[in-house]
Amino acid sequence: MTHKAGFVNIVGNPNVGKSTLMNALVGEKLSIITSKSQTTRHRIMGIVSGEDFQIVYSDTPGVLKPNYKLQESMMNFALSALQDADVLIYVTDIYDHKEKNESFFEMVKSLSIPVLLVVNKIDQSTQEDLEKIVEQYALELPKAEIIPTSALNKFNIDVLFKRIIHYLPESEAYFPKDQLTDKTERFFVQEIIREKILTNYEKEIPYSVEIEVEEFVHEKDLIRIGAVIHVVRDSQKGIIIGHKGEKLKIVGTQSRKDIEAFLGKKVFLQLFVKVTKEWRDKPRALKSFGYSV
Repeated sequence: MTHKAGFVNIVGNPNVGKSTLMNALVGEKLSIITSKSQTTRHRIMGIVSGEDFQIVYSDTPGVLKPNYKLQESMMNFALSALQDADVLIYVTDIYDHKEKNESFFEMVKSLSIPVLLVVNKIDQSTQEDLEKIVEQYALELPKAEIIPTSALNKFNIDVLFKRIIHYLPESEAYFPKDQLTDKTERFFVQEIIREKILTNYEKEIPYSVEIEVEEFVHEKDLIRIGAVIHVVRDSQKGIIIGHKGEKLKIVGTQSRKDIEAFLGKKVFLQLFVKVTKEWRDKPRALKSFGYSV
């Protein structure tokens, strides 16, 4: 039996549903999903194994023009996805066509590997508008195979999966069959907490926050977790905590429930807020949080 295996990297602009697509393809929630842009900060791997195949997906941060070193690191993750993929999935949506990053798009056009161009959110489009978008992309990226999808509704995900399998090179598996990702439990705990901050706070707060798990102890009946929420300014610390700690309590309760579901065990979660000024522009701080600078 021929065995196929390869790296399938997912790229695209912010807010086109890359993370929703990744989770639909993997069948597990690995990438956090919110309506805010720049939700994904790291390159997150999801591994799907079958009897005769292994797909190693990577969800990358959205393509943007960096304003500070954190965003430079995020953009480096996206650029690296063009260099080590066996198959590239370029995700756009029905709203995104005029907003694409031209320099990044030119790099995609120059690739020699198979490119699957996914037009997402087609459930929010008319057939006529979708046909125009597909026609335009067919002219701009003639070597790509265009697949309209609705990742949220899992429409055409099976078609996309079959085309990925078709383009995978023959290879032995890269990872054990029971491995789902390359990230640690601590990483996903941090991402869950950050997701709750993204959904509970407005304006600049979510983009000024980084989570650091300092304590992660497995005890007999529960897992004891202590995490620090780093913010940039003193005023943001007060906003995160809220009146009499009410906002932080909401984030803690929501996070604990999702962490328990993810880890399959009771969790005791403590959250602390710390002001770490200009961490987004400090290489040492960024390295400690797992970013490449």
